[in-house]
Amino acid sequence: MTTQSRPVPLADAFHALHAAAAPLVLVNVWDVASARLVQEAGAAALATSSSALSWSCGYPDGNQLPRELAMEALQRIAASTDLPVTADIETGYAGLDGAFTDGELAKTVRKVLAAGAVGVNFEDSGGQPLTGVEEQARRIAVVRRTAEEAGVNLFINARTDTYLSGNFPDSAYQETLRRADAYLAAGANGIFVPGVQDLHVLHDLSHRIDAPLNALASLGAPSVGELHDAGVRRISIGGNTAKAAYATVFRVAQDVLGDGNWSELAGARSHEAMDELFRRPNGG
Repeated sequence: MTTQSRPVPLADAFHALHAAAAPLVLVNVWDVASARLVQEAGAAALATSSSALSWSCGYPDGNQLPRELAMEALQRIAASTDLPVTADIETGYAGLDGAFTDGELAKTVRKVLAAGAVGVNFEDSGGQPLTGVEEQARRIAVVRRTAEEAGVNLFINARTDTYLSGNFPDSAYQETLRRADAYLAAGANGIFVPGVQDLHVLHDLSHRIDAPLNALASLGAPSVGELHDAGVRRISIGGNTAKAAYATVFRVAQDVLGDGNWSELAGARSHEAMDELFRRPNGG
């Protein structure tokens, strides 16, 4: 697959989803089965979760998953759907701090495009306390330049862990705005601020950041409508999809291995329904 065969028209469609009247809601996936199920449920686009991908391959989250495993999974997911796909590439699979190289980051971007994805999440959590603003902006510029060279209008969702890290207890809001301005100037298209569910903070951020704001939702978060009213234009749930799925596996195992109770199997999809997911066009 060339970068021209699939990503170019889907990239424009993915950008448009961020400007729609309704927010873009992403239920993050990690393999073809989860992608197919989320598409069947009515998703407008698919997003991978780095944590879910890592766990499914036997690695902890946090820049531990080898790039090739991530790219293999991404290629299978993108080939299984006609929806736009965005990939969580963590800090770019290009090494951390002193080991980081622009060449490896560019290689990751080319692999993402070759796999068929049209967006990336790219985060600044690779340093202590975070990658410096100027350095992260420079890295985003590398991502943008590489995508432009491939002729793809890649949607760069720049994630900043100003809140999630807890490293800016008294200045997270100001630091978020500082980083957002720098990241957008470097070529980012959206800003992702996980760790914030306060509607007042999200409202203020959305009105100060001149780009679509992405919020991470979990149990107890405001509703989609409330988040949208606060100015959030993209909502994702990250590794929570996988956490819920794996919790089901554990409950089934506990019942079966405990008292031989099969009750946790109630509501399972039929064998035929699962097979049918992969008999559709592009089902692989």
